[in-house]
Amino acid sequence: MENQSEKKMAPKNKVRREMIEYINLQLASLGQPTFEDSSSIEGQASDRFMSITQDIINSYREKTRLLGHHRSPVDKRIQDFIDDYLKDVQKAEGACQLPTETLVLGQPGLARELSLPPDSNTFFGKYISTYRVKQGVLNNPANDKRTTKGTFHIAEGGLPIPVDKKVVPKVTFARLLDAALHPSEDINQLPFTSSQKNKAHTMVSLLVRPVVVPQVPGIMEERSMEVHLFAPGSLVSSLDFVETIFGNAGDHTLPQNDAALDIDHWTGHTGCIIFAPQLTLLKKKDLGLPHYDDATERQRADGMCWRDDSELYNDGGSFKITARDERGVVVTIIADNYFGYAKKEIKTEINYSANLFGLAEEEHSGGAIAFSRSIMSDDIVGELYSSKLDGLF
Repeated sequence: MENQSEKKMAPKNKVRREMIEYINLQLASLGQPTFEDSSSIEGQASDRFMSITQDIINSYREKTRLLGHHRSPVDKRIQDFIDDYLKDVQKAEGACQLPTETLVLGQPGLARELSLPPDSNTFFGKYISTYRVKQGVLNNPANDKRTTKGTFHIAEGGLPIPVDKKVVPKVTFARLLDAALHPSEDINQLPFTSSQKNKAHTMVSLLVRPVVVPQVPGIMEERSMEVHLFAPGSLVSSLDFVETIFGNAGDHTLPQNDAALDIDHWTGHTGCIIFAPQLTLLKKKDLGLPHYDDATERQRADGMCWRDDSELYNDGGSFKITARDERGVVVTIIADNYFGYAKKEIKTEINYSANLFGLAEEEHSGGAIAFSRSIMSDDIVGELYSSKLDGLF
């Protein structure tokens, strides 16, 4: 009997077929393999479409090559922060550069379509398994149980670091960032083409504009911050999760999506989140952490040192590490496949923006006025209360 979950599912409607053609056009413009399916009328039509647009794709790729060092406004703000924040260690470590070419999720729904091959109902990756079900798409991370113990790491040199967070040397953050921006080919494999011989390998990016200051009619305009997220191809479903919650702010390369050109509705703050679950395999020594004998008391307490050459960073456990200061740019690396960390990090960056912007309340600041309340029964025994007054009068 044919396994229903493995039954091929070709595009069934015009909207989805057009979305697949659009994704193929994007992949071709990046020089990546496209989804190939000539077994159906839809597939043949797609092949003709790609053939007709080949000259346009070639022209686009040549222009991209000539503008290889050009960055979108949001990426320039992030890169300028990284360059300045790490200027005292980058000379020795090399510059950490954001990718200039990614598969841009400029329209809602692209991330969900990319999370599975068009001709299959399943995708099994190292970190996430995805299924096409009747209700939509189901994503199962390899590990979905979490603890906050030892999870939150902050790079030194920025704002004061709370005592319950781990302090990370700048050189270690620089090496983690460099490793996050250069995932291996298997992690970068895109589920969209995983069912065929020629597979696409690329990073994926998504721009969101989470609201920091809600609109108060007649008093203040709504203001949001900008957050640019990067994920290796196999984790594109994590960006689908983020898009479902915080929306899609469009193609980050287009001027109309530049937050700095809309100063009335921008808080002036920029966030960057990079998914990199492969970082849990890196060794403390290779990341520039000191030997136990050379470490400070804080480094020993935080585990930011090693005794044995083979010790893994954070003992091989999941973590997220952040670099930020008062200028309003925050860069976070999430070394995990757990979707919840992405949501929590964006909410944390909203709080960061609210604190710097002022006249805004961070998420957990409260704001409610509460009064105590008691329930009086039908029968009241006064002796329970009057007995406490004995001897006072």
